[in-house]
Amino acid sequence: MLSFQEKLAIMESFPQLERRDVSLGRVNFHYEKSVIEKKNVGFHFHPNGNGYVFAGEVEGYETDEKGFVNVRDYTEEELRSIVEQSIQSLTGDAYWEEGQEEKWFDSDRNELALKYEDDMWYLFSGLNLEMAFETYEEAREYLREEGFHRL
Repeated sequence: MLSFQEKLAIMESFPQLERRDVSLGRVNFHYEKSVIEKKNVGFHFHPNGNGYVFAGEVEGYETDEKGFVNVRDYTEEELRSIVEQSIQSLTGDAYWEEGQEEKWFDSDRNELALKYEDDMWYLFSGLNLEMAFETYEEAREYLREEGFHRL
């Protein structure tokens, strides 16, 4: 397990994050450029070893109800990876590349594909175009309102 100081050094190595000391010796790491309401990438890093990273928009992580993952036992590589993915997920449109695609599913396992082409986000059901959006945030909001989520 990384020490508190090692975790802080890793978090502070990301110039996009702003350190904020909070109560009881805990430290948060704020990402001001987040395109969604969530601004804390790192939350309640504590000398006892606990610390949380927001992964609510990142696939492949089991999160708590607020979208955080406990990184207490993470290695340096694992911590760096989840922080990079968290920042990328909160950056929104800026991380999309031409032809990039995301799969979204509803509770009945229906699948929609969101694809970025020509500075637009297109929503497909199979080969059928369902909708088009000017921003990723619009597409994500629509999909969530319709009961879809990413895996």
